[in-house]
Amino acid sequence: MATNSLQNLWVQLTSRLNSVGQWVPPFLIRLILFWEFYEAGVQKLNGENWFAGIQDNFPFPFNYIPADVSWFMAAWGEYIFAILLLLGLFTRFAAVSLLVITAVATAAVHWPESYSSLSQLWEGYAISNKGAGNFKLPLLFAILLLPLIFSGGGKFSLDHVLTHFTGGDTKHPITSDFISKGLGLVVIGLPLFFVMQSLGIALIVVGVILIVADRFITPAG
Repeated sequence: MATNSLQNLWVQLTSRLNSVGQWVPPFLIRLILFWEFYEAGVQKLNGENWFAGIQDNFPFPFNYIPADVSWFMAAWGEYIFAILLLLGLFTRFAAVSLLVITAVATAAVHWPESYSSLSQLWEGYAISNKGAGNFKLPLLFAILLLPLIFSGGGKFSLDHVLTHFTGGDTKHPITSDFISKGLGLVVIGLPLFFVMQSLGIALIVVGVILIVADRFITPAG
């Protein structure tokens, strides 16, 4: 009896936390990411283009894009997509776009020039560059963007309002199949492509294979 009462109490508590979790955490993540990317975009729009000095550091295919074009895309991308995050409008598209911008910036500015082991690579998990890179902040930004890509902007967003008024399903149905798992690998492989190309390509390829394989086999769970 006591065990059942505690279990019921726990279910009642967690169900309410789950409800709050659809409102507060996504909004706070969007808010902090808005400020970080918006501030970076404004600084670029009002500053001098310094991309020419690191043109050779940009990963493929951005190393073939003129520095002025890359500066324009980065500045306006950070500015516009940050505003979309704040509004919770087209959240997933904005988050994916900022994930790519973050990954490219990491490869060009924050990633170590070389490393011989994962432990040496991890020395670059730092704020200040002491010769081993400093990808701590962009990595944290990338991790914060992932929940917005996979779960959306939450209920305190214009996306949720639009879904409601267009007759969509606001309960966010979940479908577990090879396509979902493949999409997950593609999303994770996309930023990795710019910093660890072989691993990124491998994840993307496996993800695409799973998406195609869903036509023939659908996993349970």
